[in-house]
Amino acid sequence: MTGTVPGAQVRLAHAKLMKFTRHTVGVAGFLLVWQILGMSGLFRWLPPATATLVRTVTLAFDPAFLDDLRGTLTAAIIGLPLAVLVAVPIGLLLGTVPAVEEATRVFVEFLRPIPSVALIPPALFFFQPELNAKVALIVFAASWPILINTIYGVRDVDPVSEETLRSFGFGRGAIIWWVSLPSAAPFIATGVRLAASITLILAISVEYFVGGSSGIGSFLIEASTGIGADAMIDVIAALLWAGVIGLVVNTVLVRTERRLFRWRTT
Repeated sequence: MTGTVPGAQVRLAHAKLMKFTRHTVGVAGFLLVWQILGMSGLFRWLPPATATLVRTVTLAFDPAFLDDLRGTLTAAIIGLPLAVLVAVPIGLLLGTVPAVEEATRVFVEFLRPIPSVALIPPALFFFQPELNAKVALIVFAASWPILINTIYGVRDVDPVSEETLRSFGFGRGAIIWWVSLPSAAPFIATGVRLAASITLILAISVEYFVGGSSGIGSFLIEASTGIGADAMIDVIAALLWAGVIGLVVNTVLVRTERRLFRWRTT
């Protein structure tokens, strides 16, 4: 018994090392191809990877870009928790009360396909200043994956657990709190992870649409109005920052989800 534990640890460490190696090789291969294409001149708009990565690093010390970065993250940090506070209770209600779900199904299916980007003009008209418009659109767009996942999670609840609490005299509210919500929590966490990327997309889209304000989208507008290779380097460097932020947020949420719901992945 004691001999199998070190062996399992070795296999786990080897698997992690192989995974890290594959990721490293993939990134290195992508950067190599990018560098070759950038130096070949086949795509005049594509700068070499080295110059772009250097600019990406220097942006971390650019006060103006850091202000833009702060503007985008502020809207995302405010909007995502608000979306959770809105979508989870509604999802619990729709998932546990079939009559309410049937009565609102048409309304939900009507609103859900509406592109959030198309709502930017009315959002800017009704919500001032611009930060409020960004937050409002983030809440609207990010609520849908959380809402849908909450509904599916509640429907996946073991009916035996519900009947057990009901037999002991617990009401609907207690059953939702002690059974439905914990059972749906992994689904909700997945919805939050999906919604996190949407928050960045909406924030940057609003900033790009408005222009002249603080945010990565505004930085992209200013950079794209420039001339020459330096302008494109700034554009791609800003996009790399947006991608890095999204990657970091997704990694943190995935690891948090695995820690909180380790029983679900085993």
